[in-house]
Amino acid sequence: MNKPTPSISLLSHGIFLLLSSLILLSLFTLLRAILILYNYELVVDTSSDEILHAFFMGLRFDLRLTVIASIPLIFALLSYTAMAWRSIYKIWLLVFISVVSFFGLVELDFYHEFHQRLNSLVFQYLEQDPDTVLSMLWHGFPIVKMGLVWIVIILCYRYLLHLADHVSQILISYQTSIIQRTFITRFSLFLLCTIIAVIAARGTLRQGPPLRWGDAYVSKSVFANQMALNGTLTLYSALKAHLHSADKHWTSDLTMPQAKKIVRNMLLSRFDQLRDPQQAVIRRVYTPLASNTLAIKNVVVILMESFSGHYTGALGDTNQITPAFDALAKKGLLFTRFFSNGSHTHQGLFATMACFPNLPGFEYLMQQPEGAHQFSGLPTLLSQQGFADRYIYNGDFSWDNQYGFFRNQGMQHFIGRNDFINPIVNDPTWGVSDQDMFNRAVEEFNHYHDDKPLYALLQTLSNHTPYALPDPLPIKPVTDQGSLNAHLTAMRYADWALGEFFKKIENTPFYQQTLFVIVGDHGFSDPLQITEMDLHRFYVPLLFIAPGIQEKFGQYIDTVGTQVDIVPTILGRLGTPTSHQCWGRDLLNLQNDDVGFGIIKPSGSDQRVALIQGNKILIHAQQSSSRLYQYQMGASPQALAIQHNTIENHTLMESQLDAYLYSATQSLINNTTGNK
Repeated sequence: MNKPTPSISLLSHGIFLLLSSLILLSLFTLLRAILILYNYELVVDTSSDEILHAFFMGLRFDLRLTVIASIPLIFALLSYTAMAWRSIYKIWLLVFISVVSFFGLVELDFYHEFHQRLNSLVFQYLEQDPDTVLSMLWHGFPIVKMGLVWIVIILCYRYLLHLADHVSQILISYQTSIIQRTFITRFSLFLLCTIIAVIAARGTLRQGPPLRWGDAYVSKSVFANQMALNGTLTLYSALKAHLHSADKHWTSDLTMPQAKKIVRNMLLSRFDQLRDPQQAVIRRVYTPLASNTLAIKNVVVILMESFSGHYTGALGDTNQITPAFDALAKKGLLFTRFFSNGSHTHQGLFATMACFPNLPGFEYLMQQPEGAHQFSGLPTLLSQQGFADRYIYNGDFSWDNQYGFFRNQGMQHFIGRNDFINPIVNDPTWGVSDQDMFNRAVEEFNHYHDDKPLYALLQTLSNHTPYALPDPLPIKPVTDQGSLNAHLTAMRYADWALGEFFKKIENTPFYQQTLFVIVGDHGFSDPLQITEMDLHRFYVPLLFIAPGIQEKFGQYIDTVGTQVDIVPTILGRLGTPTSHQCWGRDLLNLQNDDVGFGIIKPSGSDQRVALIQGNKILIHAQQSSSRLYQYQMGASPQALAIQHNTIENHTLMESQLDAYLYSATQSLINNTTGNK
């Protein structure tokens, strides 16, 4: 007796598998093209060949995702019954397309803001206060337009899947004369498709590891390299890292004694006396040089949101974004080669105040259990010296767990968004404007008559999307910088508010007794990305203003520094011998031939790290060899790749970067970061 004709033929299912795979690849190519067009101003000097290569390389990553979506269809080859579930497969593929296209549209503004494909920053925002996050998205991004585009994409690809089904169904009339309907036939085709899928998923025919994200970095264009990646895959990798952050902790082939020796040579000066060398890495007593101290009583740190060095006039910009800061720089000491340790506020805040670097696997320390450790930061050290404190902020202290972290570090007095009466601006997302925050600071300082010295942290917020700006604006909006107009307008406004603060405070007794430290929490991306480590996201101004500071130190300091150097540099101006374990140095008590150094790392699951030393930067990327550049910031930023064998200290820089990150990681894990 002849077997009944199956409801769907093996050939028909194979054709549907092939067509659906091509449909998925077309979606990924479309999303990559849209991403490039949406961020076209970032192309800069990227050639058409490099863009085409990004599409070709991207196809290899896209194949991996296509294989994942096709797994149910491949296994269906083993059973005619399973092959008949065509409607279920179409629903599965449409859901997959919906999710991938959603991520692709989210990535348009994500990449525009961070110059990175989707990564663990997504999960970091999801873990924040949902009301604030939703408000930020609604007021800061074109949610409705993107939603409509998403619906159109889903409908178009629903039609394409229906068309693929129709084409494959035409072949159902073919019987055993074309393909024998035996298990051996089905298994053979399944085996063939599996082999092809494995090769496609690996992305390479080479022996060893499969295609890695580091393989995308083959072009001189950082933009083209990023475009070659697949955002959904980078997000998946970030999710794995987010759930298993311990796997991303920095490890080293160095022994701990070796690492300690290198780090101590990097950080300790002739003014440091090492303490507890067996327990702690760099716990020491610092006795500043008496001739380099200042006659000051109070310390005020002003952390400026997204205050980019690239758009600061005093550092070479000509767009008149920061006239107030530029005027202040003429009265103080400006550090011209200064960088943030991370590329987000919580990292800049942590490094500046806790004096601890941004580490792989610990990018969100204020919200991680390790953040409950004691650190040798400004709150702890100055409270031990009898200082009172104020933390004045536009927003909500629950964001990034600021209240919990700084309360644990010793701060007592917090003034946030709910403590302002009749503010000029009350933004539904972030809170009050920068001028409201600065006005409250003036009130606090004018009414402070305690005998105790005071240290204060003032944190701005208006220069963050959605921008909390007054209407009408007290400054002229920026209109000639394309998509950066809104950002630079907010930066110009923040600069204006800073200038108004100093106008109101500079003739008071408090001003004459105070060291003011003005620093950007991080920069922001610029169309010109000179290395794969986006230096414009780290390049920030640092300005010290205090009585007599120019007479002692001049107007400019070119030594390289990062935010972990701020606390030791403040301690050096106060003059009191202090026991601490800061991971930075007093930049004003170095040897004359010391060019300075700093360790930086971007936010999220991006595992790149870099050592900046003088005018050189060594960039180490996971799954890739390190790269060395000679860089230049300021009015004409550029970087020139240096061959490893042409510089004697390349190996030394690699070992210094390795030892610093390894020692700091172990110090954090072992809870030996503090002063006890």
